[in-house]
Amino acid sequence: MPRLAPTLLSFAALAATLLASEPPPSHADPAPPIAPPRALPSLASTKYKLPNGLEVILHEDHRTPTVTTNLWYHVGSKDEPAHKNGFAHLFEHVMFQGSKHVAEDTFFRHLEQAGGTGVNGTTNTDRTNYFETVPKNRLELALWLESDRMGFLLDHADASTFQSQREVVKNERRQNYENAPYGLVLSFIRAELFPEGHPYHLLTIGTPQDLDNATMEDVRGFFRTWYRPGNATLVVCGDLEIASTRALVEKYFGPIPANGEPARPPPVPAVSRAAPTRLEVVAGVELPRVTVSWVTPAFFAPGDAELDVVAHVLSEGKTSRLYKRLVYDLQSAQSVSASQQSMQLASVFEITATAKPGHTPEELLLEIDRELDLLEQKGVTDAELSRAKTVMEAQVLFDLERGGSRANRLNTYNHYTGDPGYLERDLERTRSITREALAGAQKTLLPRSARVVTIVTPEKDAPLAGRLVKAVKGSGK
Repeated sequence: MPRLAPTLLSFAALAATLLASEPPPSHADPAPPIAPPRALPSLASTKYKLPNGLEVILHEDHRTPTVTTNLWYHVGSKDEPAHKNGFAHLFEHVMFQGSKHVAEDTFFRHLEQAGGTGVNGTTNTDRTNYFETVPKNRLELALWLESDRMGFLLDHADASTFQSQREVVKNERRQNYENAPYGLVLSFIRAELFPEGHPYHLLTIGTPQDLDNATMEDVRGFFRTWYRPGNATLVVCGDLEIASTRALVEKYFGPIPANGEPARPPPVPAVSRAAPTRLEVVAGVELPRVTVSWVTPAFFAPGDAELDVVAHVLSEGKTSRLYKRLVYDLQSAQSVSASQQSMQLASVFEITATAKPGHTPEELLLEIDRELDLLEQKGVTDAELSRAKTVMEAQVLFDLERGGSRANRLNTYNHYTGDPGYLERDLERTRSITREALAGAQKTLLPRSARVVTIVTPEKDAPLAGRLVKAVKGSGK
């Protein structure tokens, strides 16, 4: 296999060419001239498994003398048992506190002294990841640190470790949710979109009650179940040699006992909403807000890419439909956004608009519906579709120029599709979208009959984060 995919060197050049060739955006633009199809870039890698089940993906890029390690544990908040909400996020924090051979609070210090950058971890509904970028001659240090906490975390972490990090997580929840403007609105929406018992019913941050009620055996059991080689994928990306890197990975991760793959619950049935819902929320904020939400197809499923494009047409840039209508023309909204939030079991398509003083959420909702109706009836213009495709592809290509982002993309593709080299098909699924496909996706996947409309009304004495007052079933207005 070549040391570096030939197209990798031209990622940024391809992106710049794409953007430079785009006509100025306008709803009245004529159809852009037909250009010859551009070759799809590839993302080459070597993928294999250790005898203990650890999946390893190696990607060579010799342009800069750095290496990124990106380790995914295939566990997120969707995998938490009942009454254990927040455990995945809790372990994201605990994993940085030390392990058998790494003293308390020295993980970051080891990497900083070695010139490491981008050291962090994140948790979402579907996975937990840990990553760092180091000079290429310090790769062994990064692999040792990651392997030690995979194999020997519980030899170090004790009741005081868990207690301190539990308080850190609870404080994070207070700062980002309970004491933040509109902070709890997302939890009200998620609980309505996904029924109780569904893996996405609760937020990843966790609930204080579940964290407080957790015993040491609960948290140790969670680690033993999910933090094992057979439930993890290690990506090493950058200025490396395949043979020597394989030897280092085997040296540090090979001795960790296998323990097999964790047993997972049976697949969750798809969420089917038979009627719309209106959520009424009061909050101690200055400006009203409206959010319109739908449950939509899962990451990389049919319809997912189409809704990414719909979101782009609606709110990406100052000439996008909702921005132009609400913020520029009517000046009734301070901000507006649309997104397809892709996840493993299902996704959420969401539009949020915050009103300017003197305007109401109902005004904004009427205009949102007006733009959605126009988009469904008349479709996107050729120029809008071309621009959306171009900008989205350019964003991917620019992202791939950073080694850390490339490593995470390899793990993303591998986790959700089983193929770390899914880049070509990922780009192709957007390139191949037609106006007819967009119209069909919007009509089928974003019906008013299956949406949740959330109205946030300012109220002086209400909590800043919001309080759910009423849920009206059968009303999406």
